[in-house]
Amino acid sequence: MPLFRALGDRAGVKAQPQRRGQKVRREPGRCCVSQEDDAVPSLRRACLLNLADNMKEVWVKDYANNYLDHYSFRYIMGPFNLLPGELVEELTLLLSHRNQLSRPALHLLLVPHLRDLSLEKCPGLVTAALCGHIAARCQGLWSLDLSGAQQLSSKVLCETVHSLPALRSLSLCGVPCDRSVIQTVVCHCRSLRHLDVSRCHLLSPASLLPLGGVCPSSSSPSLRLSPPLPLSSLSALDIGFGEQEEDSTAAAAYLLLSLPCLESVALEGIAQACGLLERGDFSWTEEFADREGLPHLEEVWRERVQEEGVESWARKRKRETDESEDEESMHSKEDESEEDEQPSCSQTEERHKVLSQSGLVLQLKDVQCVTCDSLYSLCRLCPDMKSLSVSIDKYEGTGGRGHGSLLAADLQTWSGQLRRLSFQYPGPLGDLLLLFQVVGSSLTSLTLEGVKTSPRTPLLEVIRACPRLRDLLICAEPPGLPQLEYEDNQQDDDVPRLPNLHSLKLSFSHDPNQRRPVMFWMSLRKVLRCLLIGSPLLEKLSLVSLPCPLDCVLQDALQHASSDAAASPPLPLGRVRRLDLVRTDVQMVTVRSVMQRSRRLRLVDVSHCWEISLLQWMNCKMFSSVEVVWV
Repeated sequence: MPLFRALGDRAGVKAQPQRRGQKVRREPGRCCVSQEDDAVPSLRRACLLNLADNMKEVWVKDYANNYLDHYSFRYIMGPFNLLPGELVEELTLLLSHRNQLSRPALHLLLVPHLRDLSLEKCPGLVTAALCGHIAARCQGLWSLDLSGAQQLSSKVLCETVHSLPALRSLSLCGVPCDRSVIQTVVCHCRSLRHLDVSRCHLLSPASLLPLGGVCPSSSSPSLRLSPPLPLSSLSALDIGFGEQEEDSTAAAAYLLLSLPCLESVALEGIAQACGLLERGDFSWTEEFADREGLPHLEEVWRERVQEEGVESWARKRKRETDESEDEESMHSKEDESEEDEQPSCSQTEERHKVLSQSGLVLQLKDVQCVTCDSLYSLCRLCPDMKSLSVSIDKYEGTGGRGHGSLLAADLQTWSGQLRRLSFQYPGPLGDLLLLFQVVGSSLTSLTLEGVKTSPRTPLLEVIRACPRLRDLLICAEPPGLPQLEYEDNQQDDDVPRLPNLHSLKLSFSHDPNQRRPVMFWMSLRKVLRCLLIGSPLLEKLSLVSLPCPLDCVLQDALQHASSDAAASPPLPLGRVRRLDLVRTDVQMVTVRSVMQRSRRLRLVDVSHCWEISLLQWMNCKMFSSVEVVWV
């Protein structure tokens, strides 16, 4: 392997040009290993798999034996230096997911034209020495993920970030990051758009304020000591505490006002901050401002409102000019198709009318850690919301429908535009039905955690209210009372279906002292049959501790697939890649039938399935290429 050590600081290797015909546009921080669409991998992936299998015995062995601990190379010339950067990124992730990424292998893959580097799966490899190699060799990085690298010091982090001015995405989740690292990011990573510093316990809420250009100044606080970063995404959950309990709320309010490009946010105190800004109640933040040497929040708010007023006037004038020049274009078919994905100008303007009297408009589209009490304020500050995570800690028992009516009224502003919704709710699932009927028509992802169920839970109605779902996850409490058997004569044509569903998880809590779940919800079988037969695009299926029989439902779905000769592919259960059936009554013969049905199946988890014996499991593992897990 030819190697050389560059003498000059600016020496390097010219990056390889991007291949023509590239169909996939990569976003910073979102590089992933593509999976084959069929049982036979593509030629590209087959080559990468072969390369990954041979790295250890060829290039890695040579480098580890002859160079790793003997020399320090700025660049390594070899076969990986000749590969396009996107292939090196994909190879790195492939080795990481297969637990084959070692220190010498990582050295070989740190090429100058690398754009995305994620070491989240192997934080043990991230050392001060490796960060030195990254800073020297990969100065053109756009995305860097060092999540979980707890052995790094803040000094090493500062030196690394200082050498990566092109960063657009940086994840330091769970890393010993402190205020000095934030200040280095602000000074040297002026193109940064995505930042994740969650679980960085050395960070206080106030130490995040330099991101918006609002910094402590003991003498004369200035509203803009430096321009704010163009951050569109900021995550800082579970960081350190401030001097006072209210510091997180005050800091969140400052960040919301000083980061005008912010669209996705996960911050402690975000719910209270939205209420504060909507009401204009700034007086109690003065102590925080004086202590940190900051301009008062009202000054920052006044500047932001003035900026919003000028921008709103400019947008309105431009829209009026465009409408007067070509009125007929508003009725074209292209415009009609766009209205299905985005609210029209008139709809957006109507939403803006319900804002608070301050006239403040935030560009937030994705907010996490919202409480029920803050939804009213959030709706008036953020008319363009697309994704929302709501947490309700206590079930007040306000009569079910009344409680759901309050939530539905708050979310009415976002009806027809909300795409992803997550609820942590310790009350009955039926309480939320009215909410889903208001916002469910546009949802593509729905997550419900901690909800309570009963034999009368209207799960089919929830499905009917959300016909566009691609992802459905429900973690619930099982019914506490048995259900009387009854005969259901409803036809298959009358039940709702989710034709776009790709991922389904129904998980019920269980008593560890009980071997089997109590079968108290027999009518759940109808819901499962509806989901399995009506969702032919399912790729991930997880059914855990179900309070009803499952084996008969799976058999019914398989028979439906084989008997419906007129149906066009894909057939039910024909695209499943991963199947989790933990603690259910499924039998091995049914599992084998699913394996035969889906050529893409790679993993089946039948742990604690009492109808499966050790002998059946061993025979299945012996004659199947699918990984089957059973305990």
